[in-house]
Amino acid sequence: MKKRILVTGGAGFIGSNLLLYLHENYPDYELLNIDKLSYASDLSYLSDIKNSNRYTFKKLDLVDREAVRDIIRSYKPEGVFHLAAESHVDNSIKGPEPFIKSNVLGTFNLVEECRQLWKEDEKQWQNNRFLHVSTDEVYGELGEQGAFSEDSPYAPNSPYSASKAGSDFIIRSYFHTYGMNVVTTNCSNNFGPHQHDEKLIPTVIRTALNHEDIPVYGKGENVRDWLYVQDHCRALDLVFNEGESGETYIVGGDNEWKNIDLVNEICDILNQEVGDAPDSDFKKLITFVTDRPGHDFRYAIDASKIREELGWKSEESFEQRLRETVRWYIHRYRK
Repeated sequence: MKKRILVTGGAGFIGSNLLLYLHENYPDYELLNIDKLSYASDLSYLSDIKNSNRYTFKKLDLVDREAVRDIIRSYKPEGVFHLAAESHVDNSIKGPEPFIKSNVLGTFNLVEECRQLWKEDEKQWQNNRFLHVSTDEVYGELGEQGAFSEDSPYAPNSPYSASKAGSDFIIRSYFHTYGMNVVTTNCSNNFGPHQHDEKLIPTVIRTALNHEDIPVYGKGENVRDWLYVQDHCRALDLVFNEGESGETYIVGGDNEWKNIDLVNEICDILNQEVGDAPDSDFKKLITFVTDRPGHDFRYAIDASKIREELGWKSEESFEQRLRETVRWYIHRYRK
């Protein structure tokens, strides 16, 4: 029997990679992708499955409650992977309202309509699952030591992270108030194919290839944990199928890099792969720019819970996957 799975934000970075992963690994899944097709969406990422009889796309904004109700009632999903979100921190600083609407109200509309449908049947209520995908940015920032865990207090510092924190609490409340079968993941910085041009790694590659200044905030000392998107997809798969209802699982690559060190590493790869850098070295394009407001100093992840309880671990080689990612963007920007 087919299982109806709804993926929100499936035309985005992580969502498109997840849909391709699910389509390849679960021939019994019927996949519905709903996405409002914002500037960060690109349906071309899903060209390999767009003609599949197991995949359907619907353009929909989760802020539209009536449209959400209609799609939930007509499709009757048995599982939800909720990834749709406004996610660009700089944009949230410039204009926070879309983040509050999409991430808070949109999440509420979706989980409430699923609750209203699933509660009509006891079997659906017990078996159907809602997976909410969030970020480690809800925990604020770390000093030079320590790591975020599932027990870390929330301390969001940007409108983006605040909106995601709000959506996390909504999902938490639906478990504790209604007993709904929900799980949440909070992940570190993802990298890989399909990421929007404004994010750090694509920005470095794009500006370098155009022989433009490579912008680095502050002194480049901010630290991030990097997770390859396919490792993240495997984690979401495990949490969805084996995670304990009502629980949160943090997902990280155990792979910390200072921003400036990562930028230098990308430049080294570009020097090897492209070879037409100004003055023979792309690093000469690095330019330090004014730091953004509320820029968290360091994120790090303690992923021991998902490793010990579900057997997940980051399997991909960072250096190899970073090189493959750089090659993917070289092809994208120079085709």
